[in-house]
Amino acid sequence: MYKTEIYVLSGFLGSGKTTLLKQLLKDERKQGRKVAVMMNELGKVSIDSDSVEEDVPLKELLDGCICCTISDKLEAQLQELLTIEKPKAIYIETTGAAHPIEVLDSILSPLFADCIIVKGIISIVDGPRWLNRKCLSPQVQQLLVEQVRHADLIVLNKADQITDAEQSQLTMDTQALNSRAFSILTSYSKVAIKQIRGMSPGEKSEAARTHVFSDLKLSTYVYQFKHPVNLAGFEDFLRGLPDTVYRIKGYLKLAPSRYPSLFQFSYGMPLYLQENINMPLNMVFIGEDLNWATIEKQLKMLEEKL
Repeated sequence: MYKTEIYVLSGFLGSGKTTLLKQLLKDERKQGRKVAVMMNELGKVSIDSDSVEEDVPLKELLDGCICCTISDKLEAQLQELLTIEKPKAIYIETTGAAHPIEVLDSILSPLFADCIIVKGIISIVDGPRWLNRKCLSPQVQQLLVEQVRHADLIVLNKADQITDAEQSQLTMDTQALNSRAFSILTSYSKVAIKQIRGMSPGEKSEAARTHVFSDLKLSTYVYQFKHPVNLAGFEDFLRGLPDTVYRIKGYLKLAPSRYPSLFQFSYGMPLYLQENINMPLNMVFIGEDLNWATIEKQLKMLEEKL
């Protein structure tokens, strides 16, 4: 089944996300691929929407952050793009305040998680701001760190504004936080498009794919239940999960119920909400340094036990 590619552009305010987005859209136009864009702004007015050509489907999410206050709007608009526009790829430009894990959590709705593939998180780092980050509030400093730590590709931008020694320091800082992501020193967000296209392990050889999956830090997985499961068994499964499972959400049928329950799991706390209609039994997992094959095997055993 064809899956729409999702690219997440992360980075603090003014780091160069929109500049990179323009280059990506220009390349997509050359390739002749149909793509769409989602832009999230904390304010009531979109500042950067003029940078998207009129023939590119655009959804603007204003007056809030997609990873918290308006995550429900993101889900609705993403589903609309997938069902009506059917693009080959969707580029999501987040606000500067967005946390990568929360963004993934908002994007991966159980209703359509099996129709998309998250190619990766591209974090754009403002070089001068990073080097002077001690002047920022502790909360912003931590956010900058998280945006680097969970990236699949790190764009070290505005390198022309810092010295060679500072460029080396910037590179060492970010590599120490995330040695598994590829880092690019650049100005005006100019990167080789092939490096972004190559983020997906699905496009590499089998040998490379195994290496990428074993090296991947933050990753996602979708499991599709075929049968009901026992509540006690499912909760035993939850208790046995590593602490690096950050989010779980989706639908599952708990025997002997006729309809599924919406299940959510965050910070170790499970929540069940009984539905009164049938829903797709997809369960979305987000975590770090996890063996998804082991988790899949455990879930299949749960289904077989009933």
